[in-house]
Amino acid sequence: MSFFIEKSMLASRFLFCLIAISILVLIVSSLSLVQFADNSFVVNTNNSSLYSTSCVESKIPFSPLNITSSEENAKSHNTTSFEASSYISNSRGYISDTKQALLRVYMYDLPPEFHFGLLGWKGNGKEMWPNVDMQGHVPSYPGALNLQHSVEYWLTLDLLSSNITRPCTAIRVKNSSEADVVFVPFFSSLSYNRHSRPPRKGKVSLNRILQDKVVEFLRSRHEWKINGGVDHVIVAHHPNSMLVARKKLSSAMFVLADFGRYRTKIANIEKDVIAPYKHIVRTLDANNSPSFEQRHILVYFQGAIYRKSGGTIRQVLYNLLKNEKDVHFTFGSVKSNGVREAGRGMASSKFCLNIVGDTPSSNRLFDAISSHCIPVIISDDIELPFEDVLDYSKFCIFIRSSYAVRKGYLLNFLRGIKEDQWIKMWKRLKEFTKHFEYQYPSQPNDAVDMIWQAIARKLSFMQLKAHRHNRYRTS
Repeated sequence: MSFFIEKSMLASRFLFCLIAISILVLIVSSLSLVQFADNSFVVNTNNSSLYSTSCVESKIPFSPLNITSSEENAKSHNTTSFEASSYISNSRGYISDTKQALLRVYMYDLPPEFHFGLLGWKGNGKEMWPNVDMQGHVPSYPGALNLQHSVEYWLTLDLLSSNITRPCTAIRVKNSSEADVVFVPFFSSLSYNRHSRPPRKGKVSLNRILQDKVVEFLRSRHEWKINGGVDHVIVAHHPNSMLVARKKLSSAMFVLADFGRYRTKIANIEKDVIAPYKHIVRTLDANNSPSFEQRHILVYFQGAIYRKSGGTIRQVLYNLLKNEKDVHFTFGSVKSNGVREAGRGMASSKFCLNIVGDTPSSNRLFDAISSHCIPVIISDDIELPFEDVLDYSKFCIFIRSSYAVRKGYLLNFLRGIKEDQWIKMWKRLKEFTKHFEYQYPSQPNDAVDMIWQAIARKLSFMQLKAHRHNRYRTS
C-alpha cells in the first residue's frame, strides 16, 4: 500500500514541476514578444500589405540641452560601439539610429523661392526653412484642386520633422555622402498652378524661371555629377509640372501621378514612383461608414464629362447612363460646394466610377477610397500607387474601356455583384484607406510613409539592375 502512495506522490510532484516549467516558458516567451513589438511595425500580409520597419530606438536617454552628452550616456550604459554622427534626437527623449532607417535622404537647402516661399512664407530673411517643430509655424497649403497635387509639400515636411515623433522609414541626413537618395525640394506642382502664366506678353513665367534655375543648380552640384542624378528624387505630380525641365533631368527618379504626358524615355515604371493624389473630400470614419443598405445610389460619377483624347469615353458613358434611375452621372466642379456634394454623393453610393480623362488617373479614385465607395476603374493605361505591394483587385473593380461602352454591360455587371461580395470588398477598402492619407506628422504606412518605402524599393531594383550590368565588366 505504501508503495502505491509513494508512487502517487512522485507523480504529483512531477506534474507540479511540469506545470511550473510550462508557466516559466510562457512568461519568457511573452517578454520576448513584447520586446520584439517595441522595435518593429508589421502590417498583416494577409491583407495584401507590407512590412514596415520603424526606427529602432536605442534606449539611451539624452539631455535636450546638450546633445553631445549622449556619447557619455552610451559609455555609461556599456555600449561597446557608438557613432555619435549616426544618431539624431527625437521628442520622446531617445536616440534614433539613422542606420536603422530604410532610407537615408539628403535634402538640398534650396532658397525659399522654390518651396515654402511659394506659399507666402518669408521667415526672418536668413531662415532657409520654417520651424516645423513649433505649433502654428507650418505654412498651410492652398485648398481645392491645388491640394490634390501637394505631394512635395508633405514629403518636405516629413524630412524637416526628422527630429520629432514620426515613422522612420526615411531619415534626413546632413551629409550627402551618407545618403541613399538626394531629395530636390521644389514645389513644382504649386509653381505650375500659380505661376505658369507670364506676367506680361513677351515675358517668361515665374514657373519657367524656377525650372531653369533648378536645372542650373542641379547640374552644378557634385552630387548630381557623380552619377548623372540617378539617385535624385524630384516630385512632379501635376501632369504639366516640370514641363521644360523634365527632359533635362530625366535621369532622376520622378514621383508622379501617372505617365500619361511623359515619353517612356523620360518617365517609366522601372525608375519612377507613382504617388496617390491628395483626396479633397472628407475621409469617413471606418466604424460609421454607411452600409450596403444605406447606400441607395448604385453608381456615382460627378465631374467633367467632355474631355480630350482618351477621355471621350466619359461622354459615351454619360449618354448610356444618364437616364438610369439608380445612377448619379452629372457634371460637377469644386465650385458652389461641389466638394461637399461629391463627398455626400460618394458616401451614399455603392460604386464610384473612375473613368479615364485627359490623363489616365484622377483624384476621383482617392476621393472614392476615402468615402469607402467601391472604385470602378475604367482606364486601361492607369498606373496605381504601391501596386507592387497592394492588390487593388481586393477592393477595386477593373473594367476594360471596350467592354464598358457596350450598351447594358456596365450596369448588368455591377448589379450582378451580390451583397456579401460587396461587403467583403468594402471591408478591405476600409482597411486600405490609411495608405492614401497624407498627414503631418506622418504615421506608419500612410501615404507619405508608403512613398518613401516605394522609393526605397525602386532604389533596390535599380541597384540590382546595375549590379547585373557589371557582371562581365573587366576591372
